[in-house]
Amino acid sequence: MSPRVRAAIVDDEPLARARLARLLLAEGDVDVIAEYADGAQAAAGLAETAVDVAFLDVRMPHADGFAMLERLPPARRPLVVFVTAYSVHALQAFDASAIDYLVKPVAPARLRESVARVRQRLAANAAAPAAAAGYPERLAVPDGQRLRMIRVADIEYVRAQGNYLELHLEDRTLLLRETMAGFLRRLDPRWFVRIHRSRIVRIDMVDQIEPYGAAQYWLRLRNGVCMTSGRSYREPLRRALGIVRAAGSHQDEDLRHTR
Repeated sequence: MSPRVRAAIVDDEPLARARLARLLLAEGDVDVIAEYADGAQAAAGLAETAVDVAFLDVRMPHADGFAMLERLPPARRPLVVFVTAYSVHALQAFDASAIDYLVKPVAPARLRESVARVRQRLAANAAAPAAAAGYPERLAVPDGQRLRMIRVADIEYVRAQGNYLELHLEDRTLLLRETMAGFLRRLDPRWFVRIHRSRIVRIDMVDQIEPYGAAQYWLRLRNGVCMTSGRSYREPLRRALGIVRAAGSHQDEDLRHTR
């Protein structure tokens, strides 16, 4: 099964955002995990929230779509589909390496084509070395008297133990002397999320999630390991897993795991 597409919508018109969100959700494998009303807000939000693709308006207050992209570090820039009422920006959009350029009002069939292009690009990127995006594909980790080369994609979760990190793989656990913050900077945020001051998990390993106390969650991984999240990591975890809350709700009872 192909991984779900994590999308953000950036548009200063609430009705345009709402319509585009409905069309994207109708695709079945697209989760709209963030919406922003202007470029400055989007630049700040996307610097902290990892998404696969941003559906981006051009003309917005504070910072237009192109200025917003320039504010993001290269490693944090998602794929981009421009969605605008003005066709005059098409050439500039493709100069900015946009996946597609849609003119409002967006037809559902045309949006479906655009989402298909996004899926194709994501599949191609997944097949390419992770180092191309600025993150290592393999790590050298001490294993007895030697260094063992491990694939980052094989790490299921990481747990801090004193001055060391336990890297848990499917068939072994390795120790690495490094801080959690330093190690997290080496991991692609599209695939890993810190859920606690002493725990990092690979996002696609999460099988079940339930509310657990105030602002905490209980997680069960696909390998059967269970753990809880920390209160201060609640929102990054929700964003990483695509958890949405029903409108007007202040409870986690309606928590929905959408990955």
